[in-house]
Amino acid sequence: MRILLLTHSFNSLAQRLFCELGARGHQLSIEFDIADSVSEEAVALFKPELLIAPFLKRAIPETIWRTTPCLIVHPGIEGDRGPSALDWAIQRERTEWGVTVLQAEAEMDAGPVWASATFPLRLAKKSSLYRNEVTEAAVRAVLLAVERFAGGEFVPYRVAGAEQPLMRQADRALDWTTMGSAEILARINAADGFPGVADAWFGTPCHLFDAWPEAHLRGTPGSLLARREHALCRATADGSLWVGHIKRAGGIKLPATQAFPEALALPEQPLAGWWQADDPTWQDITYREENHHGRSVGFLDWRFYNGAMSTAQCRRLSEAFRWATTRPTQVIVLGGDGDFWSNGIHLNTIEAAASPADESWANINAIDDLAEAILTCSTQLTVAALAGNAGAGGCFLARACDQVWVRDGVLLNPHYKNMGNLFGSEFWTYLLPPRVGADGAAAIMRHRLPMTAAEAVACGFYDACLASADFTGEVARRAGALAASPDLHGQLAAKVEKRAADEAAKPLAAYRAEELAEMQRNFYGFDPSYHVARYHFVAKSPHSWTPRHLARHRDLDWIVPA
Repeated sequence: MRILLLTHSFNSLAQRLFCELGARGHQLSIEFDIADSVSEEAVALFKPELLIAPFLKRAIPETIWRTTPCLIVHPGIEGDRGPSALDWAIQRERTEWGVTVLQAEAEMDAGPVWASATFPLRLAKKSSLYRNEVTEAAVRAVLLAVERFAGGEFVPYRVAGAEQPLMRQADRALDWTTMGSAEILARINAADGFPGVADAWFGTPCHLFDAWPEAHLRGTPGSLLARREHALCRATADGSLWVGHIKRAGGIKLPATQAFPEALALPEQPLAGWWQADDPTWQDITYREENHHGRSVGFLDWRFYNGAMSTAQCRRLSEAFRWATTRPTQVIVLGGDGDFWSNGIHLNTIEAAASPADESWANINAIDDLAEAILTCSTQLTVAALAGNAGAGGCFLARACDQVWVRDGVLLNPHYKNMGNLFGSEFWTYLLPPRVGADGAAAIMRHRLPMTAAEAVACGFYDACLASADFTGEVARRAGALAASPDLHGQLAAKVEKRAADEAAKPLAAYRAEELAEMQRNFYGFDPSYHVARYHFVAKSPHSWTPRHLARHRDLDWIVPA
C-alpha cells in the first residue's frame, strides 16, 4: 500500500515503523506535522491509501481524517485517552501497560480500535520504556492493524474509556523533605526525556532528568549530599537519589555539575574502580567478569544519557578499556546499555562550552582515541554488543571491535550529514569500505535513513543479528564460546597480523589525519552548517519543513498517483 507517516518528528518509533513497513513492501513517505495546510498538501501529493501517525502533539485536521483513513498510535491501553498516557502509568506505578492503534475521529483517542498490544511495565525512565517496550508493542499493533486494513474484512471496535488530563508540573511536584525515594524516582522517571520535573536547586528554577537510586548515602531530607563525576546526590525522606541531568530555566539539558558548577563544592563520593557495585547507586561505567570453561570474559558497560559521549566520558571510557585489557581475560564485550550503545559526540556539552568549535575538536579527538585503543588491542578479542540504538560516530566506534553483535529491533543511523554535513571520523574511512565496498560506503553515508540490525548484517557492516528475547544471555553464551574456542590464539594472531599489514599499507594515523582535516573545516571553516544544525538540535527547535530525503512526495520527479 501507499502509506503516509504523519509525525511530529522522525523519532525512534517513527523510524522503526518506517523500516518495518518498508521491509514489507509498502510505499512510504513522511511528512512532519507542521501545520494543517502542510499536512493537507502532503495528502494531496502522495494520495495515501492509509495514513499512520506514530507521534503527534496535536489533532489531525478533519479535512484529512474524513477523506483518508488515519491510524493513531496511542501509548496507552485500550480505553485510555489523553496526551500523558505513559506519564500517568509510570507515576502511578502501574505494572502493565500497552499501545493502542485507533482511527482518528473528532474526539481525541476515542476512535474505533484496529489493534492493541500490552507489556509488563518495568521500573524505568519514560524515555527508556518508549524506546523499548512501547516501540515493540507499537510495531506489533501497527503491523496487525495494517494487515487488517489491507484485508478489508476487519471491523474496528469501540471501547468505553475515560480521558486522562494532560499531566502538569503541579501533578509532578516534588517535596524532598517529605517524599520517599520511590515516589520521587517514579515522578522523575515519568517525566524523563520530556518535560522533566520542575524543581529548584541552588535557589534556581530548573527541570530534573535521569534519576538513579542510591542504597547507602543518607542525610537531612532535601539536602545535597555528594557528587560523583557529573551526577549529584540529594537526600529524600527515607534515603537519597542521584540526578544525572538538569535543565536550568531558559537553558539546555546538561550533566548536573555542568548545569550547576557550584555543585563542585560538594564532597565527591568516588567508586573504588570500575567493578560493578553490589548495591544500587549511580555508576555510569561498570565492569564485571564471567568464567566459561576455564576462560574468562570481561564485560565493560556504560550508561551515557541518550547515548551522547562527552570529552570527559570518552576519556574515562578509554581509561576503563585500557584497564580492562590488563585483566586475565580472553574476550572483552563492550555493551553500552539497553537504550543506546553510542550516538557519538555530546552535542549538548559542546553547545554549552565557551568555544563550541574547540569543544567539538576535543570531543572528536577523545572518541577517536577510544576507537584507536579498541582497534589496536592485541591481547583480547573484542565484541561490541548493541542492545540499544546507535547513531553517527557510535555506529563506527562499534565497528572498531573484532565482532559486532546487534539486537534485533535496534536502529542504526550510520551517517553524519544530517548534522550540518559533518564529514565524520571514528576511522569510518578505514572501517566501512572493506565491509560494504566503496559504493556501499558512499550509499550509507549519503542515504541519511535508519538501518535495521538485519540490514546491517545483510550488507556486511555488522556480524550477527541476535533475537531480542534473551539478548544479554545469548551475548554471554557466544562470548564464552569465543573465549573457550580451541583456535583462540590463532584468531588473536590473525588479528595482530592483519592490523600490522593494514598499518603497513596505510597507517591509522593517516586515516585519522584525513578525517580530522575534514572535521576541522566543519568546526572552524567558513560554512556554519554544523553549528547551526547543532544549535537547532539541542534547542529542540520546531521543524519548519520536512527533509526531502523523508518526504518522497516532494521530490521534483515525484509523479502524483492517478
